[in-house]
Amino acid sequence: MVTGASAGIGRAVAERLLERGYEVISLDMQPASLKVKHIGVDLTDAKATAEAAADIARSHAVTTLVHNAGVIRPALLAEVKLEDFQALANLHLSAAITLAQACLPAMKAANYGRIVLVSSRAVLGLPTRTSYSATKAGMLGLARTWALELAPHGITVNVVAPGPIRTANFHGVIPEGSPQVERVAQAIPVKRLGEVGDVARAVLFFADRDAGFVTGQVLYVCGGTSVGTLTL
Repeated sequence: MVTGASAGIGRAVAERLLERGYEVISLDMQPASLKVKHIGVDLTDAKATAEAAADIARSHAVTTLVHNAGVIRPALLAEVKLEDFQALANLHLSAAITLAQACLPAMKAANYGRIVLVSSRAVLGLPTRTSYSATKAGMLGLARTWALELAPHGITVNVVAPGPIRTANFHGVIPEGSPQVERVAQAIPVKRLGEVGDVARAVLFFADRDAGFVTGQVLYVCGGTSVGTLTL
C-alpha cells in the first residue's frame, strides 16, 4: 500500500515496488498511470480514509505500508489557519494510524511487516512550516513508538525524511524556473536539489525483507541540510 502514488516520490516508490514484483495498492485522489490498484480517497478526510482502509483490509493481506502522501500549506505563524493544521494532522498522522491499524492483522498473521513513513527535513525547523513541520514531526514519534510495540511481531517501522526534492509540492512553493530554485540548490551542501529517486531508494531500503534488524530509525535524504542550514 502506497499513499500518494500518482506522482512524485510516491510514484517513484510504486514503480520500484512493481519492479520487485509487489502488487501495489495506491491511495490517492488521482489515479496513477501505473499497473497498480487505485483507490481514490482524500486522506485529509478521516471518515473516507477509514472506509478505504477497511475495504482494502477485507480483500488484501497488506504487509508493506508506505505512507508518503503529504501537502505543505505554508504560512507564517500569524497567518496559520487551524483548519489547515487539522487537515495536515489528518493526512500525516491520523491517516498513518488508520492505515497501519488496517494492515496489522495481516502483518501479525505473517509475523512480518514493513511500515515506512515519509516525513520531512522540515521537522528540524523551517520558516512558514508550522502545520507541516509539526505534523511531519509527529511521524517520528509514531514510528519510534510503533517500532517498540511491533518488533516482537517481525514488523519494522522507519521514517525517511527528505530535504528539498524536485516535486510538485516543492514547485508549489517555489515556482519552476524561479531564480530562487538555484539559490536553494546552492544552500544545500551537495549543491543540488534532490530527485524523487533519491528518496525512493531510501524507502525501498527500509521496505526490503532483509532490513529486519533496522527499526525505529529516521533517515534524512536531504543533501546534508539536516546537519547544516537551509534557506528557502
